[in-house]
This record gives sequence, C-alpha cells and structure tokens, in this order.
Amino acid sequence: MSNSSLVQEGLKKSGDWKYETSAVRKSGIKFGGTKYMSFHIVADSCCELTADMKKRGNIEIAPLTLEVGGESILDDETFDQKSFLRKVAECPECPKSACPSPEYFRTAFLNGAKHCYAVTLSAQLSGSYNSAVLGANLAQEEDEDLKIHVFNSRSASIGETLIVKKIVECEEAGMSFERVVETVELYISTQHTYFVLENLETLRKNGRLSKTKALVASALKIKPVMGATPEGDIVQLDQARGINKALMKMVDAVVNDAQHVETKTLAVSHCNCPERAEMVKEALLERLAVQDVFVLDTQGVSSMYANDGGIIIAL
Repeated sequence: MSNSSLVQEGLKKSGDWKYETSAVRKSGIKFGGTKYMSFHIVADSCCELTADMKKRGNIEIAPLTLEVGGESILDDETFDQKSFLRKVAECPECPKSACPSPEYFRTAFLNGAKHCYAVTLSAQLSGSYNSAVLGANLAQEEDEDLKIHVFNSRSASIGETLIVKKIVECEEAGMSFERVVETVELYISTQHTYFVLENLETLRKNGRLSKTKALVASALKIKPVMGATPEGDIVQLDQARGINKALMKMVDAVVNDAQHVETKTLAVSHCNCPERAEMVKEALLERLAVQDVFVLDTQGVSSMYANDGGIIIAL
C-alpha cells in the first residue's frame, strides 16, 4: 500500500477527518481532488484572521482587489499595509475595491466539505455578499447535496472575525448545519461594531463627508465616532475634539450597548497604531468582564476604510 493510502486509511480509522494532520499537509495528499474537511469557511479579505484561524486547514480568505491611482493590489498575504497607506495618502482619488468573483466562491465551496459557510463584508458596503450567493448557487448546481450558507456580516473587519469564530464553535459543538445557521444569524443580529478615524480623507474622497466639513473637522481636530446600523450601513454615533476623547466616547458607547458580556469575545483591530489599540482594549477591560479578547492589525480592505490610525471594535 502506498504512503498516501496508508495516511488516508489511518485517518479513516481514527475518525479524524475534520482537519488535515501535519503528515497530510506535508505529503500534499488531497482527497477527491481537494483537501477533505467536514466543514469549510470562506471569508472575504475584509476579515482579519487570528493566528489560530490561520493555522487551521478549513478557513479560507477570498481576496478583494484594491485600486489606488490606477494600480490594482490583491488583498492577500502579500498585502503591504505601509506601502498601501502611502499610496492612498498620495492619491487625490478615493481608493476602490472589487469583490471576489462568483467563480472564485464557487471553486472555494467545491472543496469536499459537507458544510460550507461564507462570511462577507456588509452587503450595504460591498458586492461581496451577492457574489458569494451567486457562487453558492453555481456550486449547488454541480453538487445538490452540498449545504452552503452565506452570512451577511452586516459588519466588517473583526466583526467578520467574530462570526468565523462563532461558526467554528457551533460546528465543533456538533450542531446540525441548520442549527449552526440559526445560531450564527442570531449572533450577528446582536453584534455591534464601532470605529474612530484619525484620518478623515477617505470619508471626504468617497463623498460621505463634504470637503468643507472635512476641512472644518480637521482644523478643529474633530473626530467622528462611527458605528453600524442593524442593516450594516455606516452611521455617525458621536464626535469629539481630539482622537483620545473620541476613543473614550467610543468606549462609552460600547459599554452602554453591552449585554451578557461574560459570554462574549471583545475584538479590536487597528490600522498601523498598536499602542492606541492596546489603550482602548485596556479601557474596555476595566469596565467589561468579557470572556475573551484579541487585538489584530487590519488587512487591505479594513485599512482602506479605517485609514492610518483608525480603531475598530466589535462585541
């Protein structure tokens, strides 16, 4: 019997078909043409992954394409945040993003897993959700038994990360596909996302803030405290003079909205400002006894929205 057959047979006997073992990864063995897992998650690249998520064999990132000054930048592991922020600052036009194609999602779903889930940037902000839905329809035309659900995060960045985390928890708890979908959709409806921007240029360039208001806000050092509506659109919650005051107002908003935090994970992401993120995290932990917390740096799409110095919170 070949080494490949021995490894596959060993996995069958042990029942460990959920993830690839290190031996399987090193051997490059694929089952049915793809790496076999019981469930697979495809998140668009607005989702920041934790170190643990990156190690798993069943969480995949579908990269968006960023465009700055006519240059296309793929938001994958090659993304260079500092270079991107420099290009954004130098370009008079607003950076744009293009979502992954339905074909990309179709291929990602046809990976041999029984249950597939997608987590996308808010449908109010991107076409990523619609693209994933189309990809799911195409995949199910080829495999009618394949179960797929696309989650509209109604959030972004670490809001998506928390949803991925919730899917993993539900699957590992042995829930049925239908129960996973129900539980995670309920979780999304109770999640809140907040952010404060140090730099208002992206809001000005994309028309969400007029040039006059942007100039006045910059001159007076006014920083908006932003959040997401239940539908996933962006709304201004408050404002303050100075970044630190704005951050504390955001902390107040998080605390005022928080419920049953003893069972929840607090997530903070930052765009090129780790010390600021740690300060916000500590301010929140002084007032909220959450179950877990993590801090991540933003990838490409989140960096485009948050801009240099931005802080995002999800709970």
